[in-house]
Amino acid sequence: MVQASFRFFGELNDFLPRERRERTFATPCARAATSKHMIEALGVPHTEVGSILVNGAAAGLERLLEEGDALEVHPQRAHAAPGVRFIADAHLGGLARLLRMAGFDTLYENDYRDEEIVAIAAREGRTVLTRDRELLKRREVEQGCYLHTIRPEAQLRELFERLGLAALARPFSLCLHCNLPLRAVPKAAVLERLPESVRLSHEEFTACDRCGGVFWKGSHHKRMLAVLASAFPLESSAPSQPPEHP
Repeated sequence: MVQASFRFFGELNDFLPRERRERTFATPCARAATSKHMIEALGVPHTEVGSILVNGAAAGLERLLEEGDALEVHPQRAHAAPGVRFIADAHLGGLARLLRMAGFDTLYENDYRDEEIVAIAAREGRTVLTRDRELLKRREVEQGCYLHTIRPEAQLRELFERLGLAALARPFSLCLHCNLPLRAVPKAAVLERLPESVRLSHEEFTACDRCGGVFWKGSHHKRMLAVLASAFPLESSAPSQPPEHP
């Protein structure tokens, strides 16, 4: 065994027991242990780590630890790139729906197994969203976010702040059910599928080619806008999917 000391910064402290938060502490490490191995053994998934300093010098997750090493571990601060896509685990259905509402391609099934999530994320380059830190510790998971909050609206705000998603949002551009892009359709093409009150009061419609849903700016629209506005400022020019359908 070798002895090394650790100091975690920012929200990484949330993964630690109280007695180890916001302070430097020493712990024994196996001789073949890497920074990744020990950081995760202490409770912090590697996807949450932004940078590591070992004895004051930048180091990677695969660095082998030596006797007396002092590690400073800082949280991830990278912003998402255009085209970012997500996959949410089975406990984040509410967040998945809100992300689709904001225009982000987000896969979700309430019966996803961890192995499926890992495989899909690796194959399609998706960011894994979860509150299961053990899922994020899997070596195959390259991009992931642990959600610290519980309620979907708070999770949306947390994710937008962490990844800088506001500039990439395209509200109401995806079908909330199918996660596919919506297309504008003329009123005449969907007229027979509309309730009478909608025929009289609405002129703009979008449709999903997979589920056949037709959408317009109904009574629920303002409430949905308010939810999104709590996470990021909405531009008046942003595309808008009316959230109601027959």
